[in-house]
Amino acid sequence: MLSWLWRHCDTILAALPPQRLLALDVLRGLTITAMILVNNPGSWSHVYGPLRHAQWHGWTITDLIFPFFIVIVGMSLQLSLQRQEQLSQALVIRQAVFRSARLFGLGLFLALFYYNFADPAYSYLEQKLLTVRWLGVLQRLALVYFATVLIVLYCGSRGRIAWLIGLCAVYLAAMLYAPYQDSYGNQFRGLWLFGNSFAAWLDHNVLGASHVYYRNATPFAFDPEGLWSSLPAVASCLSGVLLMQWLQSGRNLAQKIRGLLFVGLIAVWLAELWHFSLPINKSLWTPSFVLLSSGYCAIAMAACVWLCDVKRWRRWSAPFLVFGANAILFFMLAGVAARILVMIPVGDTVLKSWLFNRLLQPLLGNLNGSLAFALVFLLLSYLLMHWCYRKGHIFKV
Repeated sequence: MLSWLWRHCDTILAALPPQRLLALDVLRGLTITAMILVNNPGSWSHVYGPLRHAQWHGWTITDLIFPFFIVIVGMSLQLSLQRQEQLSQALVIRQAVFRSARLFGLGLFLALFYYNFADPAYSYLEQKLLTVRWLGVLQRLALVYFATVLIVLYCGSRGRIAWLIGLCAVYLAAMLYAPYQDSYGNQFRGLWLFGNSFAAWLDHNVLGASHVYYRNATPFAFDPEGLWSSLPAVASCLSGVLLMQWLQSGRNLAQKIRGLLFVGLIAVWLAELWHFSLPINKSLWTPSFVLLSSGYCAIAMAACVWLCDVKRWRRWSAPFLVFGANAILFFMLAGVAARILVMIPVGDTVLKSWLFNRLLQPLLGNLNGSLAFALVFLLLSYLLMHWCYRKGHIFKV
């Protein structure tokens, strides 16, 4: 069995193009794997603490997954634009517009892909179509990607750093000093509360209370992938561009790894200190959260480069290459499968709950059964994604 597994991994690694940056592909694969794992427990009532998001201020390891993906988008973007240097800026922008539109459309498709077959009174028009959530993970990626493309095209290294700092500064200025009021005329300013911040007020009034994730938040419904918090999310993506520039510099590999570790550790340290005055908060995507998540991503990238390119320990990375090579397809298929599991009625429950309650929970208990469900989901996903990888079916957005 072990020898078969090694051969399986060696076959995957042998097919990797020589010019690919293995560490980046591995980090992308690790990130999307973690995202699917935490998104698909057997029961949301039974999840280990580290696999949950922080309730509000603070962070768990799960809170780092999405910003890791955004930083990786920035790193990949820097590589991609360098390969497209011969193209005109107008063509690059046109391609970015189409790619962003497709990402946004895929996000809306997932938001609308649900029907409650168990409820005869369910109205898809009223309960889904007319109350669609406008923003989400893929929609944020679309907006952040397009904004970052424009900044990278028209700005050099100093300009990119200036934009990163400027976006965080503009975000902070509005969050701290912009006055806003609720429907009763109560005035607010400088709050970082659940449902009461400048970002929440903007989402409530622009997107609409019925089109965001936290629809019952008071006094303002808001979205964790909302409008104003997209500004520092662009800063996160720019941090990825800058990290890749460092990796592309003429320094030797050891210097690059030490640089990533140094920057990462300093960023994490500063973020934790800043947390006392500016809370680390994923839903608001605060600048302290940008520092923290980008810092940890730099450390993770340094670890992947050291393992894959210095120590040449690569076999462990093969499954993550399969997931990372088709990250968007993996995210879409996992999202569709997860929704189907809660759409199919089985007796007085749905298929997902039936599988958990009848098979895994009695055998493994609440927490371990819920985690086992997510792991089985990943294993079955791997079989499909490996088939796509072997056949060369790579979904390009």
